[in-house]
Amino acid sequence: MDVSDARRLKTLEDENARLKKLLAEQILDNAILKDVAAKIW
Repeated sequence: MDVSDARRLKTLEDENARLKKLLAEQILDNAILKDVAAKIW
């Protein structure tokens, strides 16, 4: 693995971490909305 491959891997790992965080936030938001909707009805 050369320097450019290592740099590309690091970039992809950072992007993957960012996307996982966004997904977790969306899942949490969805769970909160479902909870609120259940209490309304």
